[in-house]
Amino acid sequence: MPDKRAGRRSPLDAVREHQWSPGERVVFISALAILMGALFVTTYSLALGDPVPHQIDAAVIGDPAAHAHTVSAVQQVSDNSLLLHRYPSAVPALRAIDHQQVYAALDLTTGRPTLYVASAAGVSVARLLERVSALDPDVRVVDTHPLDPHDPSGIDVFYLMLVATIVGFLTVFQLVAHAGQLSNRQWWLSIVLLSIVASLVFALVEGPILERVDLPVLEGWGILALQVLAVASFARLMTLLIGRWAILPTWVFFVVLGNSASGGAVAPPLLPRPFALVSQWLPSGATVTALRNAVYFNDYQQARPILVLAAWSAVLFAAMMVASMRSSARSTA
Repeated sequence: MPDKRAGRRSPLDAVREHQWSPGERVVFISALAILMGALFVTTYSLALGDPVPHQIDAAVIGDPAAHAHTVSAVQQVSDNSLLLHRYPSAVPALRAIDHQQVYAALDLTTGRPTLYVASAAGVSVARLLERVSALDPDVRVVDTHPLDPHDPSGIDVFYLMLVATIVGFLTVFQLVAHAGQLSNRQWWLSIVLLSIVASLVFALVEGPILERVDLPVLEGWGILALQVLAVASFARLMTLLIGRWAILPTWVFFVVLGNSASGGAVAPPLLPRPFALVSQWLPSGATVTALRNAVYFNDYQQARPILVLAAWSAVLFAAMMVASMRSSARSTA
């Protein structure tokens, strides 16, 4: 009995078999580029254009009921998004800021209410909370982790992540275009060497050379190397799986989603919920957090962002190796 499915052709088959003229290729590729650009603008506008607080963890020392006016002023500037956690004294509350368990601490036990913030943990959150002085002049604001004077907006670590991302996938696509005959081992070695050399250069330029921020070179080198490795491995994996259209998923995952949700330009509590949820579980967000900790919270570096970044790098590099070997096996069969 003949298989009815054998004669069926999907729309995708028709697209693949269509003989595209140069004009049609220009129109299609241009339309696709415009669509990707529109997606970029939409994502960045929604995530970064108008930051709105959603859930900001904060410590409170003392009795909020006895200082209702002060607490109300702080809640007002945060759009009632402040989640106050009771702490017995200022010492553990400040330690919680050091470990970035909370973004601020309101001490109501002193003669004058004191609001502790940490610009380095999220300058957008700190600036939002600092507005409380306009509503309640009695509140004293103290920045426990101020930003470097050379980086008043706190986005240099975001730029570091961004350049590591761009160099990671751009280099791979250029290698495919101009050195596509590399063997699997040459590809793997090229990606590893790119990760090591590029990240070292970026860490040296941002730190000792330009002296923009006090970035520990070895720590910054390792963090950036993992980011470049993750991006380059992903880009190469996509070229093996979908060929010439590899830039599309790479652009969406690392530029459209990864960068906008990274927390580099806007702190996670001010991001829309979907972006805030994935922020610290994507390579770009983990890189920004790890770099920020290395610069401003060096004594309190967290394991989670580094483990997340290392896991992404290892999994993507391993997947790229497997795809490379399977591709070679098919071509020699």
